[in-house]
Amino acid sequence: MAVGFTLVFVDDPMEVRDADVSAVAALDEPTRRRLYDHVVRQPEAVSRDDAAAALGLARQTAAFHLDRLADESLLDVVYERRSGRAGPGAGRPAKLYRRSTKQIAVSFPDRRYELAGRLLAQSVEESAATGAPVREVLHRKAEELGEQLGEPGGGGLFDLLERYGFEPRHEEGAIELGNCPFHALARESTQTVCGMNLHLLRGVLHGLGEREYTACLSPRPGRCCVRLEPVA
Repeated sequence: MAVGFTLVFVDDPMEVRDADVSAVAALDEPTRRRLYDHVVRQPEAVSRDDAAAALGLARQTAAFHLDRLADESLLDVVYERRSGRAGPGAGRPAKLYRRSTKQIAVSFPDRRYELAGRLLAQSVEESAATGAPVREVLHRKAEELGEQLGEPGGGGLFDLLERYGFEPRHEEGAIELGNCPFHALARESTQTVCGMNLHLLRGVLHGLGEREYTACLSPRPGRCCVRLEPVA
């Protein structure tokens, strides 16, 4: 029996990327970056007063930038009573900041290495548990994920390919994919990663009920190894 878990992608990839770009841009302000670096180096959550004193800033300035970092999901906010007392007379909890649990990554061209890593890790674990060949498991899981991405409500084929970084364009009746989201991995482990990508896109076509195109391996320099060819 197959084991492992199913990848579920709820958030829109383009919205996630836009939010990540905004978060990274927020760190371009020097004072904000100094505050971020200070907070993430501390073993415990940091108050506005502590951060301001450590960096020689006015409390109001520190508070403004710390809140901006929290708004961008770069820092998490927690409330604690530093006195250790509870109940009436213990005072209001202090607003504290610590490193966010959210992972932020921005890549241009668009890359999806986490997606590939999860598929590969799941496949290795299932193969070890069941004895099934790793590549066979990988192809099945990639196709299942592609079907999931292509489920109703995910938009049309072109829209979906754009959201996941493939940079599709029409060319001589086919759909060329101008970007490989797994580029570095595909260069080092071409057969494994391109096979995974092929089955992922076959799953997308199946999930969308798309019958005008079929996914084929067609590696060419500067493009994705998969090309969507018109069905004859």
